[in-house]
Amino acid sequence: MSEASGQQVGHRVDLTTLREKIERPFDYEAPASSPPPRTPLAFIRWSLNGAGGVLLIASALSFVAGTTEVLAAYLLGSIIDSTDQTGPAQFFSDNGVLLALVAAFFVLARPIALGLNSLSQTVMMAPNIFNLVLGRLFRYTLGHSVNFFDNDFAGRIAQKEMQAARAVSDLANDFVNTVIFALSSFIGALAMLGLIGGWTVVALLVWLGGYLWLLIHYIPRIRKTAKDRAESRARVTGQVVDTITNIKTVKLFAHSEYEDRAALGALRRFRQDQLAFGHVSTSFRFWLMTLAGTLPVLLVGIPLYLWSQGQASTGQIVAAGAIALRLAQMTGWVSFTLMQMYSNLGEVEDAVDTLTPEWRLQDAPDAVELEPAREILFDDVTYTYGGGSGGIRDLTLRIAPGEKVGVVGASGAGKSTLVALLLRLYDAEEGAIRVGGQDISKVTQESLRKQIGMVTQETSMFNRTARENIGYGRPEASQAEIEDAAARAEAHDFIGELRDFRGRQGYDAFLGERGVKLSGGQRQRISLARALLKDAPILVLDEATSALDSEVEAQILEALEEAMEGKTVLAIAHRLSTLSSMDRIVVMHDGRIVEEGTHHDLLAQDGLYARYWKRQSGGFIGTDGGQEAAE
Repeated sequence: MSEASGQQVGHRVDLTTLREKIERPFDYEAPASSPPPRTPLAFIRWSLNGAGGVLLIASALSFVAGTTEVLAAYLLGSIIDSTDQTGPAQFFSDNGVLLALVAAFFVLARPIALGLNSLSQTVMMAPNIFNLVLGRLFRYTLGHSVNFFDNDFAGRIAQKEMQAARAVSDLANDFVNTVIFALSSFIGALAMLGLIGGWTVVALLVWLGGYLWLLIHYIPRIRKTAKDRAESRARVTGQVVDTITNIKTVKLFAHSEYEDRAALGALRRFRQDQLAFGHVSTSFRFWLMTLAGTLPVLLVGIPLYLWSQGQASTGQIVAAGAIALRLAQMTGWVSFTLMQMYSNLGEVEDAVDTLTPEWRLQDAPDAVELEPAREILFDDVTYTYGGGSGGIRDLTLRIAPGEKVGVVGASGAGKSTLVALLLRLYDAEEGAIRVGGQDISKVTQESLRKQIGMVTQETSMFNRTARENIGYGRPEASQAEIEDAAARAEAHDFIGELRDFRGRQGYDAFLGERGVKLSGGQRQRISLARALLKDAPILVLDEATSALDSEVEAQILEALEEAMEGKTVLAIAHRLSTLSSMDRIVVMHDGRIVEEGTHHDLLAQDGLYARYWKRQSGGFIGTDGGQEAAE
């Protein structure tokens, strides 16, 4: 390679590196170093932490861009004055340097300043700050307990995350683009008007006082009504998303009219809050335009009077007029932007209230990774949902490595609580839970859940491909491993026949939101394949075959026998026939273990389990029969 070619390549690499630094001036994927504060201004600082350098550069460029507006008016005035001082014949020869400077300013300096200002805001700030804030909020929200998501609409939570990220991003951009720009223009205007006379400066300062009073009077009202409007908008979104998410239930119960009334009720509240915001906004804009109209009168009238007294030049009148018009125009722009900024601040405040409660379940400060283990111990554990009904009380249960334990009981006996505590979706109120001898409250939640595979009755599907849904169990798995897990779960054949609305087939077909395009049995088989692929040392089955017909259940039970080999298994089932091969069956009632043993031992005891078995038809605990037996 020639020396010239090498220099060309090196130059191209340098330009590429420069472009990357401009387009990604900070790490927008950087996690926050602390939880988000619960006050709006502190929350904004938390959100923008790490972007300070870019904000400083952008502010400096905006300040320079703002001063160019005043400088343009000053140069225009200088040219007007030069026409008064020289005749037409000598104008160009006597003012060549001035004209060249003015031309260079308008053709080169001003476009460069404004271009760099635009670059800093639209390329360096806007794309990166939004991602920074949304990424941090999403990451923090994921750490909330299940209760947080159970108590709110999924659509509303997502709306609040997007709302906060957009509002903070807009606040940062508007502050740099408007507040800093306007501040530099105002400072430059004061300096230039000072050259004309002190009274023009006094007039501008008095006008500024009126302008600030108007802002102080209206902006807090705008902020409050904006917050109310944001909450109402999120409520509408949550209502609509909740209805659409459960559209099959709506149609099955013929409740379209009911859902329509609920949506219209949310829309009516949103409309009222929009009207309140509109009334305040209209009043603010009227008085703002009235005040803006007085500015040219003052800033042109005073120099005209001084000119009539021989104390100001024609060029100064022109410059003052240009500045007055520019500031008058900027008044509306700045005010509307400030109104939007306070509106965004209200939206941030509203989002903060929803998204930033402290995590109810946190890893201990000295939490360690859970070592792979197969032994489970519930040691005198009590959890009663804050003293309410349900839960478990004084429960002790040891599951040996590789042991398969079934759990049986009527609704409300505590079975689901047992599983939730093992997964640490809640913390035990009393006692301890240990896996492999490690207290699960002292290990990281992520490492705990990585050691547990689970198949539930209510299967969870993502609106992604069949491959991605199964591969969620182990994202690094190969296609062959995914297909093997699907085959073992009796899912491979029906997956091959899938086709979505875009024509994607087989493992590339999307399953729809929550897997709505699949039958209950198909969803459960996908979920089972996911657990098989995960291959965790502990396997939890919560009604894992409840949505399957008898023939498919028999096939999957064979696959489960293979999948359970060498694993510690905790299986919950109402269909007792699925538990008959367990090493041990635990019978729960009212949050306590009342019987345990093998299927045959429990039948021989002729106790609660035996009554469940006798009352079943096809091995299912009926609600009435189960409750009657429990009583």
